[in-house]
Parts: sequence; structure tokens; C-alpha cells
Amino acid sequence: MTMEKPAEAATPTDDVAALIAQLTLEEKIAQLYGIWVGAGADGGEVAPHQHDFSAVVDLNELLPLGLGQITRPFGTAPVDPALGAVSLLRLQRRIVAESAHGIPAVAHEECLAGFAAWGATAYPVPVSWGASFNPQLIERMARRIGEDMASVGVHQGLAPVLDVVRDARWGRVEESIGEDPYLVGTIGAAYVRGIEAAGVVATLKHFVGYSASRAGRNLAPVSIGRRELADVLLPPFEMVLRDGHPRSLMNSYTDLDGIPTAADRSLLTVLLRDEWGFDGTVVSDYFAIAFLHTLHGTAADLGDAAAAALRAGIDVELPTVHTFAEPLLAAIRSGVLEEAVIDLALTRVLRQKSELGLLDPEWSAVPPALAGRDLDDLEALRGTIDLDPPVNRAIAREIAEQGIILLRNDGVLPLGAPARIAVIGPTADDPYAMLGGYSFPSHVGVKHPDWEIGIEIPTLLDALTAEFPGSAVTSTPGTTVDGGETDGIPAAIEAAKAADVVVLALGDRAGLFGRGTSGEGSDAELLDLPGAQTALLDALLAAGTPVVVVLLSGRPYALGNAVGEAAAIVQTFFPGEEGGPAIAGVLSGRVNPSGRLPVSVPATSGAQPSTYLAAPLARKNSVSNIDPSAAYPFGFGLSYTDFEWTDAEAESTSIGTDGVVRLSVAIRNVGIRAGAEVVQVYLHDPVASVVRPVERLISYRKVWLSPGETAQLKVDIPADLASFTGVDGSRIVEPGALSFGFGRSSGDIPLRLDVELTGPVRRVGFDRALHASWSDGR
Repeated sequence: MTMEKPAEAATPTDDVAALIAQLTLEEKIAQLYGIWVGAGADGGEVAPHQHDFSAVVDLNELLPLGLGQITRPFGTAPVDPALGAVSLLRLQRRIVAESAHGIPAVAHEECLAGFAAWGATAYPVPVSWGASFNPQLIERMARRIGEDMASVGVHQGLAPVLDVVRDARWGRVEESIGEDPYLVGTIGAAYVRGIEAAGVVATLKHFVGYSASRAGRNLAPVSIGRRELADVLLPPFEMVLRDGHPRSLMNSYTDLDGIPTAADRSLLTVLLRDEWGFDGTVVSDYFAIAFLHTLHGTAADLGDAAAAALRAGIDVELPTVHTFAEPLLAAIRSGVLEEAVIDLALTRVLRQKSELGLLDPEWSAVPPALAGRDLDDLEALRGTIDLDPPVNRAIAREIAEQGIILLRNDGVLPLGAPARIAVIGPTADDPYAMLGGYSFPSHVGVKHPDWEIGIEIPTLLDALTAEFPGSAVTSTPGTTVDGGETDGIPAAIEAAKAADVVVLALGDRAGLFGRGTSGEGSDAELLDLPGAQTALLDALLAAGTPVVVVLLSGRPYALGNAVGEAAAIVQTFFPGEEGGPAIAGVLSGRVNPSGRLPVSVPATSGAQPSTYLAAPLARKNSVSNIDPSAAYPFGFGLSYTDFEWTDAEAESTSIGTDGVVRLSVAIRNVGIRAGAEVVQVYLHDPVASVVRPVERLISYRKVWLSPGETAQLKVDIPADLASFTGVDGSRIVEPGALSFGFGRSSGDIPLRLDVELTGPVRRVGFDRALHASWSDGR
């Protein structure tokens, strides 16, 4: 008896191809754009969002064709989470019912510092994640963000930002992780692992070069060499693609040497897909495709712009239908663009929808948070979904605490129990001082004053009053963040003189496009503290009472006289809803600070652009009168305990260009309280075929030690970590002398070990080793 071979099961790719064959051209294109909607505040119909760059869309006209994406149903206007989920559910059901093929849409939201929805946890901003030097903690946060989004029907999050800070004047420093590509890559990969583990699509941005804009201006041209691109700006994307496995990526607004990235096939297809093997979707930054025509001037009209973006490798137009409407249809019908290009983008879009379960016959529009609920009783649903539960707040507190950097301490901290505390400064009693520009309250909530803020955010004044119940706490602002007023300074001086200690809260106000002092489009001409804050600082330093300066900012600022005269300086970067209690805990000593600077703090306000990751000629020298040295360098941070570093050794003084060297060092807590040391490994390449940075971070480990405890750290470092872009543009590992440094910061490297690389020049690629491996013998 002969057995018939069973038919092979259809694969998702087969299913996608079969589905594409059924779609008309108009239906294909409909899967490649979104609409910007706001969930109905009463759980009813969504409302299309109007913007300067787009007209209000007609859902009755669009939905029969289907729909690719739903833009920010929770992040456009305040809405109760449960009612917003019902509103999104109803839209999804309508899309399925009214379109010929019943394909649900992907709903996306911002999630840079938490799910950008009313009532959702406002975590510290990404530059605070970098300050923690703790990828595992950031992964836990991202998992919770993803779970919250997925619970209400959101499929994709527009984060993380992997732009490496090149100029601290840039307004989006707060959204970035730091000025070092290795730190950005490791923290960014942790975020992606967390959010993807929750089933939500992570979106890397902004690919690539956005942060290297001239003079730190938002959306300004970028003119960098291929080595800065390959060795500084691209490595975080490489690392996160390999270590985090994200499923989407967003282009940068800028042009690189005259080529807008939204139309750069060499980046979006040749590098990203052909060389790196990325098989996810590429979504446009908001309105970036239209900008090819309206801002860059590289497209004659919107149809030309749409064709250029699709050819380059963009799959989806966000935030709403614009160029991928009639202009794109006209371009295809006139022969400007082949339909095969549409099919390629559509294949990636539908494959991702299949991975999300949106093409499953049993798919349901009901999200997990509404499962089993009576969806018709909207009043009973109101207030039943908690997007800021205790577990979220605990993680937010932990990140805030670990992201606080103690820059200076003459012994005044911890404070103990002072009888009288004067809390002065424009950020002392403002809950928004804790939040970055992409938090929901700052990004959207401020436009809706009739709505409450939605989450509990203790101010620094609130937190200090609670932290020091036996102290008399007084407060006065002295000035505003950026108004320049000085008439409140005399009262601030009197308050200072009447106190035992002054806590002076300075910093930024987050806001977009010049509506704040930090954030997207809120760039700085100089790195002076905004407004009259420096005048207030100097006046209080001269008043005679010890001054503890607390920075609540989105970028580092030159701190002038405070560097040498303040009793203490505490730097935080928009530490989120739990930031106030976290700072209070550091000041009281309840929390031992363990943060390290992810960006250098400048000594002067005008020595920019400058980061620690610089060639010899970018540092202080005898041929320029400008000294760009930092007041506090990348990686710096103090503790309330002391650590002793000893016994640095290399197992070998010579390895091949394809080898691995084991280094070791002993770290001992010689203080009287538990604390964390961040052990940083820097590479110095004294002679290379091209100019190299003086120091470059290649690994780090945060080590928690009890008093008297020692960690015997061993780190295996592959020669691949010494690779760089050579003269011919290829990435190489070059023979020669290397110096590995165990550093407390980029400016304090007490232990060095010399190792010789031997053998031939070796070419490496995307599959090269990216990390050292650690063990601590405990």
C-alpha cells in the first residue's frame, strides 16, 4: 500500500502572497498608511486628527479600502483608558466590517518615557536610563510599558531613540540615552527586549544621523564623515538589531551630506536590509515623506516624494494618509513607480500583521483589559483600567534613584536632620519639572487644562517636606525657568539666610518647538542655565548658607561658580513621577546615589559641540584658546561610600587580531555603607591607520557591594571590540599596541593594561563580536 505524501501547510509568507493577489492597487496602498485619530472620550467614535500638514480624512471614504495603521488613539487627547480601549475596539471592528478583506489595523503609540496615555506611568526620560548604567532595570521597565499598551489594544511603540548625543545644545538630548554609542546600544537593546517580550513592536529611531545636526538645531542638515557615521552613529542600531530583535524602524528627518534619509536607498535598503538582514517594517517619521517635497526640495511634488520614499525602503507613511493617497496612485498610473515596489512594502507590512495575529481567522478586537467585560455599560467601565499600578511606580522609583548623579559633595550630604531647610528655585514646586517632553502630561495634557494631570507626581518640595518631617521647610521660587525675572531673588536670599541649608532646584521646562527649554525643537544657543537661574544661583552661593544644587533638566548645563562653591551638586534628568521622592531619598541618605553621567557636564557654556568621544585635536591643546574640557566627564558620579580598585591584570600581553584577552580587577567597598560602583572599561589605541578617539567605552558593569565586600571581576574582551572603519571604508581589526583602562569615568582611569594585537589586518562585519563577557567570582 502506497501512502500519499501529506500536503505541506501553508506558511505565513504563502498566506500573505495569496492575500496580496486578491487586493486592488488602491487596497494595497491603503495598507501602507495610517490615519491620525483621537479615541472618543465617551467611548464612542474616534475623531480624525487635523494637523497643519494634512486635511481631516473621511473615514466613510477610506475604510472600504482597508487601513494599515491607527495613529495614537490614546496619545492625541485625554481619554479614560477603558473608554479609549472601547473606542479603539469599535474602530477596529468597523475597519474589519467595512473593508472587503477584513484586515485589522496596527495601532501605534509613543512610549518614549512610558505609554503616552492619560493616567499611564511617567517614567524617567531615556537619558536617565543611560545614567542608571543598568540594562536589566530598563528591560523590566520596557516590559511593563509593553504590557500596558498591549492590554488596551496597542500593537506598536515608537521607541527607543538610538541617536548618540553629539551636541548638548540639541533639544532632544532628553530623549537620547547618552553620548556614547556602546551605552546607547546596550540600554537601547534592553528596552527593545522588554517591549518586544510583551508582544509589542519596538521601533528604532531615528535612522540615522539626526543628533549630529549642525549647531544642535532640530532637523538641521548633517555633514559628517563616513567614519563618524560608521563608528559612532550606526553602532547602536547594529547592536540593537542583533541583541534586541526589533520589528520596526523609523527614518530620520535630516539629510546626510545632501541626501534626505527618507529617500536614501543606500541606508534603508542596501545597508539595513541587504547587509544587516533586517526584515521588519520601516515607517516614516511623521510627515517625513512630504518633507522631501516641502522642506528638502528633492521631490517635484508629493507623488514624486512618495515614489522616492518607497524606492528607498520606507514601507508605511505616518502619521496619516497624505502622499500615499492620490499622489502615489497618480505616480504609479503614470509609470513613475512600478507596482512591484508597492508589493514589496506590502509583503513586509502584512507579514508583520500576520506575526501580530491580525490575520488569524479567530482574531478578536477585544483587548485583554476588556476581556469578559460588558462593553455597552461605559460608565461601569470608566476608571477600571489602571495604567499606573504600584508595580509600575516601584520600577519608576528604582530608575529615578539609580539615575541620580552626585557630582559634588563637600560633606554636607546626606543632610541628616537640619532644623531649617529653604527649598528655592523655579523647579522646586512644579510637578511638570519631573517630566520630559514626550510624557503625556507635558506632550498632550497641557493642551487640555480641564483635565486633571492623571497621575500622582510629588514635587521636590512635597517630597522634601515628607522626607524631613522634623525640619521647618520654607520655599520661594526666586525666578521662573526662562522668564528672566530677578525681582524674586532678594526674597530668596533672605530665605537662604534664615535656613541651615538651601536646596536650590534649577533646570528646564519640557516643551516642543520652543514652548519649553528642552525637548523636540527646543534647542539652546548656549549651555547657560535658562533665564535668570544663574543669577539666582550666584546670589545664593554668596548668601553664606550651604547650597545643595539639584538639577531637574533635559540636558547638561554649565554650572559656573557652583562647580567650586556649592556644598553639593545633584544632577537628575527629568526623573519621572517618582523623581521627587527619589531625590529626597538621596539628600537624606536613605538612597546611596549610584548614577553616572551619560553626557558630559560642560565647564563653559560655549565650548560646543564636544563630547568625551573625541580625537586628540578635539581636546585641550596649545593651538586653540578654547578649552572644551568638561567640568564633569562622561561616566562620572560620586557615592556615599568608597571603593578601592586593585590587582588589575591581563592574562596575556599579546593576542591575535582574532583573539580574546582576559582582564581582571578587584573592587572592594571600603566604606561603611552598601553601594554600587560602575566599572567602566575604556580602550585607547595609541597608533592607528586613521585618527581614533583618545578613549572609547567598550564595556561596563554595575557592581553592588556591601561594606567590606570584594568583587573579583574578570572580563573577556574580544579583539573585535578594537575594530574601526579603516582607510578604505571597511571595518578592520588592526595589529598594534592597545591600552585597556579600568575607569571610574572617562576622565578618571586609574588602572591600565597594555596588550599587543598581532597577526594580519582582519576585516569584520555585522556579525563581529560586540560585547565583552563578565564574571565576578561571587
